Amino acid sequence: MQETGDTPTLRRRDRATREAEEDERLSASASRSVQSRGRERPEDPDEFRTAFERDRDRIIHSKAFRRLKHKTQVFLNPEGDHYVTRLTHTMQVTQVARSLAAALSLNEPLAEAIALGHDVGHSPFGHTGEDALSPYFAPAEWHHAAQSVRIFEVLEDANLTWEVRDGIRAHSWRVDPPPATAEAFCVRFADRIAYLAHDALDAIRAGVLQPQALPSTVIERFGQPGREWVSAMIGAVIDESLRTGAVRMDAPTLAVMTELRDFMFEHVYQSDEQSRQQRRAIGIVRDLMDWHLERPQEIPATYRQDEAALVVQAADYIAGMTDRFALATHDRLFRPALNL
Repeated sequence: MQETGDTPTLRRRDRATREAEEDERLSASASRSVQSRGRERPEDPDEFRTAFERDRDRIIHSKAFRRLKHKTQVFLNPEGDHYVTRLTHTMQVTQVARSLAAALSLNEPLAEAIALGHDVGHSPFGHTGEDALSPYFAPAEWHHAAQSVRIFEVLEDANLTWEVRDGIRAHSWRVDPPPATAEAFCVRFADRIAYLAHDALDAIRAGVLQPQALPSTVIERFGQPGREWVSAMIGAVIDESLRTGAVRMDAPTLAVMTELRDFMFEHVYQSDEQSRQQRRAIGIVRDLMDWHLERPQEIPATYRQDEAALVVQAADYIAGMTDRFALATHDRLFRPALNL
């Protein structure tokens, strides 16, 4: 152990100190942890952590967060060690969200907590799982954001603050009403920045996309795929947010980002090869749903919520599966045994 002598070299920084620092250094638009709308069940405050720091830690230690390492981002069961998984995507979103929050003097732990929890509700096989599950909930749809909130409110009740749950609920641009905090808008932009930049690299690595096929307007505005894209998009959000006083991106840059997103849907997310894999994934998820709806006793006890409809209990279980567990379970239930 290093000797410190008589002069103290460390300084206590407890919750009260951190809360005071928030009040002193954050922007007027930032969320203060002491002004949180609170939790469903009141709790004594932590000695050292603010409410949002506590939420961040609870999310990281959840089972649903751990399962993200074996859930697909885009490519189903890719061969190779460098493809983005749902976990690495989550870490990338968290980094971008914190960068935005830091530059805009917003509450970084709140942005971090929302980013870390935003995708825990994703089913196996990425957004394809949403397509597979939605018919069971018609005329509504099954959406991973709502499932993420359900995990932290019901399946792994973490008693998170209202602001974190609201940010997770509305991290997707499709969800209305929008989130209530500026930090959650940081996560909205961070999610899109991260998946466009890294999904493009994965598509190039997989041979699905050739770099020269990217729209010239994208290269002119953002540079080459990867870190240049991330840096350019973050910078655009920071500049426009500081200019307008709200978390946003300038219209010309947003138009290029939208063009890139449309390009990615046409050439990557909805490519012929991806569509073939997605059809297989949809079949697997629906087979598993139908099997468990016919045999509800096979749903594990931890997913049996007495107040929930059977279809919700089955979806809770299936959506919680990792890709590899869903594939293994499907093989066990539907692949005929070999007579050796």
